[in-house]
Amino acid sequence: MQEPKISDNAKVVLEKRYLAKDMDGKVVETPLGMLQRVARAIADGDRAHGSTPEQVEETYKSFLEMMVNLEFLPNSPTLMNAGRELGQLSACFVLPVEDSIESIFEAIKHTAMIHKSGGGTGFSFSRLRPKNDIVKSTNGVSSGPVSFLKVFDAATEAIKQGGTRRGANMGILRIDHPDILEFIKCKSEDKTISNFNISVGITEDFMRAVDADEEYPLLNPRGKIVVEKLRAKEVFDLIVDMAWKNGEPGIIFLDRLNKDNPTPTLGEIESTNPCGEQPLLPYEACNLGSINLATVVIDGQIDWDKLAKLIKKSVHFLDNVIDVNRYPLDSITKMCRENRKIGLGVMGFADMLFLLGISYNSQEAVDLANKIMAFVQEEGREASKELAKTRGPFPNFHISTYAQGDEPPLRNATITTIAPTGTISMIAGVSSGIEPVFAISYVRNIMGGKQFFETNTIFQQELEKRGLVSDELLAQISSEGTIAHIDQLPPDIKRVFVCAHDISPYWHVRMQAAFQMATDNAVSKTVNFPNNATREDVKEVFVLAYKLGCKGVTIYRDGSRSEQVLSIKEVNKEAKTENVEPGSIAPRERPEMTKGVTFRIRTGCGNLFVTINHDEKGICEVFATMGKSGGCAAAQSDGIARLISLALRAGVDTKAVIGQIRGLRCPSPTWGQNGAVLSCPDAISQALERVLSWETLDFGGSEPPKNGHSTSLSGNILGLNPQCPDCGAMLEFAEGCVICKSCGYSKCG
Repeated sequence: MQEPKISDNAKVVLEKRYLAKDMDGKVVETPLGMLQRVARAIADGDRAHGSTPEQVEETYKSFLEMMVNLEFLPNSPTLMNAGRELGQLSACFVLPVEDSIESIFEAIKHTAMIHKSGGGTGFSFSRLRPKNDIVKSTNGVSSGPVSFLKVFDAATEAIKQGGTRRGANMGILRIDHPDILEFIKCKSEDKTISNFNISVGITEDFMRAVDADEEYPLLNPRGKIVVEKLRAKEVFDLIVDMAWKNGEPGIIFLDRLNKDNPTPTLGEIESTNPCGEQPLLPYEACNLGSINLATVVIDGQIDWDKLAKLIKKSVHFLDNVIDVNRYPLDSITKMCRENRKIGLGVMGFADMLFLLGISYNSQEAVDLANKIMAFVQEEGREASKELAKTRGPFPNFHISTYAQGDEPPLRNATITTIAPTGTISMIAGVSSGIEPVFAISYVRNIMGGKQFFETNTIFQQELEKRGLVSDELLAQISSEGTIAHIDQLPPDIKRVFVCAHDISPYWHVRMQAAFQMATDNAVSKTVNFPNNATREDVKEVFVLAYKLGCKGVTIYRDGSRSEQVLSIKEVNKEAKTENVEPGSIAPRERPEMTKGVTFRIRTGCGNLFVTINHDEKGICEVFATMGKSGGCAAAQSDGIARLISLALRAGVDTKAVIGQIRGLRCPSPTWGQNGAVLSCPDAISQALERVLSWETLDFGGSEPPKNGHSTSLSGNILGLNPQCPDCGAMLEFAEGCVICKSCGYSKCG
């Protein structure tokens, strides 16, 4: 069988994150070899149900064919680990956190085991007693859910994840918990919580109180005693304000999750996985895979028969995953095999629309979304019923809501989920999940300092068909990210090939709701806002998502995240150059006494104290000390300051030093009192700029301008995105997650 037809970039991602390596780190597997390994391991699940070797071989060929053709791909852990020693195939889990110190640290231990195996975790902290509540066993007081959330975050930071995926968590608190106000603000006020997405668990009673502008009660989880009442609209506005500022918290509609809970006798659903698309009971795990919708468009028409066959094979594949999966905890093994939940979803929806000539922001697209997902849901249920005939229903079927009806038993408690497909959609070469494309064309940097244009394949083919391709056009599109304002393109092309930033939040929510109507679990999607969106815009989206039946909503306003910074380009003037003879320069000696000023600047690594001292000739030295001692960040900041001091005493112009370090970005930029702080070197450069802008070091003068250099905002939409911590390329916010289309990095995995 031939290798799958994947892009060069997809090959790089596979080699870095998926393909097997030897002890020296050398790749020893091809993309085809990976898919063969996965298909073989998952097909072996048939053996547990009495299949003959010949039948297992047929299943293997069937699974391999649809993966090699990029028609279906499972979630990343299955591609990484199936057929290998680890054998852990699930991306995410939900763990219980009960109101005792034993339960809390048991959950932390289990989190460590899951993260070590490459999984992410979701928690509800709603059962924990509020801050300052009495703890009888110690005669002390509780520190509250937010305090313990920080403990989980610190544990994740220490553990990271099993080599190929980074720790990811979801923290949820009910809207009626007494500590809800602290929770809503916790990520804006405390930058130490970096390994969690947070969402507020909204109830129907709360939304009714918002609508009626009434108060609602806060309940102590111990005994459900009312401890206080708050005005619902004010709390809702606070959620909106925090989401507008930095994208969090998201909101989850808890009553809707439990309305569709197929096994309510086993408990309430209180949490989701890190990206929010998979509501799970404690100790349940995600089991996700996605069908590539672009592959079922043949000659401008949807091939429904092909789609039906893919659905049947995909349900079979995901059911087998449950049997061959090596779960990290026995309690998870038990729960997953008794409920047998799967989450079949889709990717390449935007590419499907391109192929069909339909604009994403149109009623026609919304109607098609609902039709497609209803078909996947119905065919998926039929496939699950067929499996139940030969393998039996899921063991908890008799206590499920399905047992009350007359329908044939199901093999799986849930069938469908719209999950993030960031990395697997890169492998398949299509758009992520149900999201619109982020940009039609990018400039990609490759080794040797070269650049090339990476353009949506369908758009490129359309340009070629019409004779419109040119490097100048692609350069313009790549700089803007969208074709909405490019006059030389025909109106029909601009109507169809829309990007996320061309689409109003209204259509984002409409699309999410259309898919949700026919999805068992939930939908992972990001509602994109421009940077100039107002709080009222965000509020309208939250209300619309509720009214249209969504189970949750995540928003992202460009430039709003704490790790998000505006792209700024300096206005540089041409400098004269002189020829100088080569030689060495000795720095001037440091005097016994200097005088200066110290700045405290908040960075993504913590508070950085920058001291700038003068001698009689000007600035002579810089000291940079982290507020917390030790670690690479402290050592690197100190090293940079020493080199700057050496350069300054050797006669290097201060402005030249600033020019070298100003604007350097790390993966954790933040916002200070004077604007964006992109990194510790950038913080030092800002301190130097402020000193240069003062006529003297006398604080009697006026406060200097916030920026001592001339700047202008980048005019392109791509400049509003942060850099990938792995490769430095642009990150995208989509599907309730963060993805790098250059190297495959994903915050959610």
